[in-house]
Amino acid sequence: MKRIITIQDISCVGKCSLTVALPIISAMGSECAVLPTAVFSTHTMFQNFRCRDLTADIPGIAAHWKAEKIAFDAIYTGYLGSFEQLEQISQFITEFRTPDNLVFIDPVMADNGKLYPGFTPEFARAMAKLCGRADVIVPNLTEAAFLLDRPCRLENYDEAYLRDLLKSLAELGPKCVVLTGVSFTPGELGVMGYDAERKEFFSYFHRRIDVSFHGTGDIFSSTALGGLMRGLPLEKALALAADYTVECIDLTMRSADHVWYGVEFERVLPWLVDRMRSL
Repeated sequence: MKRIITIQDISCVGKCSLTVALPIISAMGSECAVLPTAVFSTHTMFQNFRCRDLTADIPGIAAHWKAEKIAFDAIYTGYLGSFEQLEQISQFITEFRTPDNLVFIDPVMADNGKLYPGFTPEFARAMAKLCGRADVIVPNLTEAAFLLDRPCRLENYDEAYLRDLLKSLAELGPKCVVLTGVSFTPGELGVMGYDAERKEFFSYFHRRIDVSFHGTGDIFSSTALGGLMRGLPLEKALALAADYTVECIDLTMRSADHVWYGVEFERVLPWLVDRMRSL
């Protein structure tokens, strides 16, 4: 069985970060180890949330794993909340990287043209250095702009613009770059990627649902990595992740009693398991 270590926060209520990654990765047949960076009472779209920072605990946990000779088939990072955590995770990659494992970085820090509260352009530049150590990165368009210290462009772009963006991101160092949430037509949304080693572009689009929920990026990333650990090529893993995310949103919107703070991904896990059997 493959073992993935996912490094991100726990939002105790909110359907995101580790409470999304753990069940999805487990359902897809990989062991999901966790390294919590913080514990939040809820995700940050709630008012008056509580937070316990776990930065001071990360080095000791990593040292214990090293002493126990624990190894990982993939290192997966999500929300990281400080410069110190970026440095810690860079060191973690140094200590636990092997010739065969995969480093998958979701540079969670911005959306809709803006950085999340508490983040700065300087943090984005530091995140860009961490992304340079990855095999795969999956920024959205806003995060891509901040990683490259460019103006953010969310509409009226063409394929040539995205290709330039992807190549520029690849110059940071990752082997594969995937842009999420891209669209060329009003009714479609999807991903576009670039394999820097093969110098090949690829894309996948699905129907667009004009609604936004917190945590769908975590669902996408966790599913994509789960697919990679099952041996799927990157393009197929991304397509599976995109389709599952859309199914989660669609079912949630059809549920009369759905909550506002996240999608009902749990109810779609049987669909995901069935879909994997056909791949």
